[in-house]
Amino acid sequence: MRNRKNPFAEHAKIARDSLHPTMKYTAPKWLPGGNLQTIWPALYSRRVFGPTPLYRRERWNTPDGDFIDVDWLETTPFQTLLVMFHGLEGSSGSHYAEAFADFARVRGFGFAVPHFRGCSGELNHGPRAYHSGDFEEIGWILARIRQQHRGPILAVGISLGGNALLRWAEEMGDEAAYVADAVASVSSPIDLVASGRAIGRGFNRLVYTRMFLNTMKPKALRKLAQHPGLFDAHALRAARDLYEFDNVFTAPLHGFKSTDDYWTRASAKPHLHRIRIPALVVNARNDPFVPSSCLPQQQDAGRYVTLWQPAHGGHVGFPQGRLPGHVRSMPDAVGGWLASHISQPQNS
Repeated sequence: MRNRKNPFAEHAKIARDSLHPTMKYTAPKWLPGGNLQTIWPALYSRRVFGPTPLYRRERWNTPDGDFIDVDWLETTPFQTLLVMFHGLEGSSGSHYAEAFADFARVRGFGFAVPHFRGCSGELNHGPRAYHSGDFEEIGWILARIRQQHRGPILAVGISLGGNALLRWAEEMGDEAAYVADAVASVSSPIDLVASGRAIGRGFNRLVYTRMFLNTMKPKALRKLAQHPGLFDAHALRAARDLYEFDNVFTAPLHGFKSTDDYWTRASAKPHLHRIRIPALVVNARNDPFVPSSCLPQQQDAGRYVTLWQPAHGGHVGFPQGRLPGHVRSMPDAVGGWLASHISQPQNS
């Protein structure tokens, strides 16, 4: 009988040869450059090697009278829980979320995606949204998860969610260890000033800024309909980049004086040395959103922080394999690093 190719053989190789921060990442030759390594994986590369993730949604009421939605991967009983905080305008359906869900399924971990306010498909009620330094929200979410889960908790944040997660670990200091075993950020703009400038120029402005504003402006205007007088509608419609949008909407709604105040105070980079639990900070040096010149050096990060800065990968891309490629290698590398820092026996 003729042997058929095992459709999961490629995944088995990925799991066995998982990247580690001390190893090099090599992008496929057919996908050169940071922009292609950002755009193609998000649209076309393979996300999972098993069933498409199925989520069970829970709605949590927040202390300020609002709500968030948390999607839980439908899985068998688990001991270790992986919590993922998504990026700007992301969700549990983002390509990286489904890839991490697939990683969790293979490892036998639980997996949860808390949605930042307004990102679950339904507009939140309160006169606020979410932002890159929203560590209070992260803290409330993780504290509630800790109350209901006794086993190890690992947390990963993608882009905006990673910066906010690092800010939480920085603010918590030694207390973070009572909540989570380890944290990781992937492609996070930990220097928001540098990243804000980068995304507001040239190709980035034409493509990425336009893409984000196309969803952020309508949601902001719906928020204004909920809360008349919350901000200047004309100024918001006229915003041409994230700096102007944040000046009208994000900064004033969340207690910042201006975009400059927001980007400066919310950046995780200046406070990395305050982290007291194992933390992995992953940034490709060709990320269109995060200039390599602004990335931290190890002496700036402190002994609890591991920096992984491969030459390639784009922004939350890290594709591998033959055309159309897959995006499972980054979750395997990051998830494997997190799992290696579990302080209690794990179930994998």
